[in-house]
Amino acid sequence: MQVHSFLHSDTETYTHVLVDVQQQLCAIIDPVLDFDPKSGSTGTGSIDEVIDFVGEHHWELVYIIETHAHADHLSAAIHVKERLGGQLVIGKSITEVQKIFKQIFNLDTSFHTDASQFDILTDEDTVLALGSITITVMHVPGHTPADMAYIATDSEKTVVFVGDTLFAPDVGTARCDFPGGDAKTLYHSIQKILALPEDTMIYLCHDYPSQGRQHCPTTTVAAQKLGNIHVKDGINEAEFVQMRERRDATLEMPRLIIPSVQVNIDAGHLPKPEDNGTRYLKVPINVLGS
Repeated sequence: MQVHSFLHSDTETYTHVLVDVQQQLCAIIDPVLDFDPKSGSTGTGSIDEVIDFVGEHHWELVYIIETHAHADHLSAAIHVKERLGGQLVIGKSITEVQKIFKQIFNLDTSFHTDASQFDILTDEDTVLALGSITITVMHVPGHTPADMAYIATDSEKTVVFVGDTLFAPDVGTARCDFPGGDAKTLYHSIQKILALPEDTMIYLCHDYPSQGRQHCPTTTVAAQKLGNIHVKDGINEAEFVQMRERRDATLEMPRLIIPSVQVNIDAGHLPKPEDNGTRYLKVPINVLGS
């Protein structure tokens, strides 16, 4: 098993490539589309580096895995699928997120909330095969209802891709104030991850390093239990919920939440062009963060 991580510097998001080198099979986890909110323009420069990397090694892409419907970057899943193929994977509770945001954005009847935009819907204990790598799925809601962690195991090691449930120990944990989020639920989801063997390598979706530290895509279960500022050993559920709710009340909405969610609940599809050939995103006024 190999894992290669690519930092999208603008959103501080990591896209990971999980590889069975012997069988030349891979999965791409959380691909990012470039987006300039000032101009409304998209680009594929960053994700094309990942695509070219896969192509240079002649790996076959089997899965494009979204750990959840992100609120801080637009998904590049459709671009990846057009270039490399592969099946698009997300947790089955994406339907809950679709229903919530269909109302918020008042999307018309052409937008379906049955997750039919995706190829594979995962649930607790779903197993995906990637050559000799077994990927076992863990439902870890709290940040959103649809967050999933993907535990990859082969004969040599186990790693887990945790999405936004956990960050580096000096950064803490995901916010829970988005529609459908819940701090108590997140606490219990994190405990499931921390019950994995202590040497399990955790691959992060984001890193927001404190001053003097470089971005890093990984940590371990042991490091989280020892030093995560929000949820290390000794912090109980009530303390975590109080901290998380107090902290969330001070946070601004992510700068890309409005374009990101609209695109990501639709599997990364941009809105269809209108009669003038231009695509448009909607902005709900006084709804999010109010």
